[in-house]
Amino acid sequence: MSLFEIVMLVCFGAAWPFAIVKSWRARRNDGKSLAFLVVVFTGYASGILHKLLYSRDPVIFLYALNLVMVGIDIALFARNRTPAYRAEPPSTRHSA
Repeated sequence: MSLFEIVMLVCFGAAWPFAIVKSWRARRNDGKSLAFLVVVFTGYASGILHKLLYSRDPVIFLYALNLVMVGIDIALFARNRTPAYRAEPPSTRHSA
């Protein structure tokens, strides 16, 4: 387990909640790249595989947490691409 690896994962992970909230509120993908999100997702998945196969330690939790957050951002990216969802602001939606 490396202190530098932990710091890297914590620093990268600190940015994802802000990106998720922005995607949730804005309902737009401006400035987002699906390719970038997929590359980062793949990187975290690879980090998890490395930890499982070669170096089992608690840092795997940080990889998994970051993977989940990127997965949420990818799901929001897909949601925000839906024209019907973007067109109707939440204040005009009515539950039946």
